[in-house]
Amino acid sequence: MRRFVQALSAGDGFPPAFPEDLRETLGAAPDRYNIAVRKQASVIVRKDGIPVAKEFQWGLVPRWSKTPDTPYTTVTARLERTARSRLFKQAWETRHCMVPLNGYYKWDRTAKPAAPYFIQASDGQVLMAAGLWECREKGDAALCSFSVLTHPNAAIPPPLVADGPVFLAPDRWMRWLDPERWFPKRSLLDSTQPELEAYPVSNAIRDPQRDDYTLLEPVDALACNEELAMDEEDFDDEDS
Repeated sequence: MRRFVQALSAGDGFPPAFPEDLRETLGAAPDRYNIAVRKQASVIVRKDGIPVAKEFQWGLVPRWSKTPDTPYTTVTARLERTARSRLFKQAWETRHCMVPLNGYYKWDRTAKPAAPYFIQASDGQVLMAAGLWECREKGDAALCSFSVLTHPNAAIPPPLVADGPVFLAPDRWMRWLDPERWFPKRSLLDSTQPELEAYPVSNAIRDPQRDDYTLLEPVDALACNEELAMDEEDFDDEDS
């Protein structure tokens, strides 16, 4: 997962249990159809015991980092390794967030060349991904950033690799966000994952500056594959 979508201004698709004030805040944020590394996105964190929406940068930068970036790939964090990772250990223990998204892009690597697909909930609802966050404060500058937790997920339709974000059911939201409550890894693994569907989209998502609703339009998989073949050498290194 290196690209995802937050187009929430219509206020549709949120689960009934989702707080109305958060729905309004997220609806006021810009619609984003191609969020890439180091781009801003809306995340939900707990502040003074209340869940609030904040704008953070995607790609976690540890608070101990000497520079406001990292040479490591931190847009995602593998669930089974976070508790032991120097990059994510502190965030795993005390700084959890939720990342609302309409869906995300994933590459089909069984095709030659690889082809992009868009994955979304089968019922059209907004998905709530489990994430970790950090705020790096050096001098007067503060950089708040986040990462999305990933794990194998059998709900991802083939031929796509069955690995992607860990989604939270409504009954886990508040417990996940509470930094003072122990949240065992097993509680994430046992969380009911939504049914998902996927369809091929245009090669245009590879351009991180492209950001409009047409990126979500379905395309003919064969035509898309031919388009990709023409510029395969320019293919950037996306995860599966």
